[in-house]
Amino acid sequence: MKALALLESALPLGLGLLVGLLAGWAHFSSLTANLRLFTAGRIAAALALQSLRLGLTVAVLAGLIRLGLGALLAGACGLLLARRRLLRREGACR
Repeated sequence: MKALALLESALPLGLGLLVGLLAGWAHFSSLTANLRLFTAGRIAAALALQSLRLGLTVAVLAGLIRLGLGALLAGACGLLLARRRLLRREGACR
């Protein structure tokens, strides 16, 4: 009985972390494309991509809150972990 209760509480946390990692990876990976659009003078396309990035991230976080506060916090941690990993990969974080 306790194992089932533990699994029920751990499942939203794990799901939130995984979804947050994936959303963070997509969000922060698309920054390069967004920067290229801005520097090429394609402002409308850059703003559209920026809106899409932010909208999807907000939608993911809004979906996670439906699973509970723990899932939302785990998702936010996943976003930050993905950000840190991408910054390290690009050499911007030492």
